[in-house]
Amino acid sequence: MKAMLAGFALIALIAVGADLTLDGVGFSAQDRNSGTAVRLN
Repeated sequence: MKAMLAGFALIALIAVGADLTLDGVGFSAQDRNSGTAVRLN
């Protein structure tokens, strides 16, 4: 049980770290998917 909880915690930590790292580098989903031809009405 302890190993499973430690694994879940490690997965969450890796996910948060990857999100923050990629967002800092400029690979966020919002930056990658938005372009200059977006209509904002």
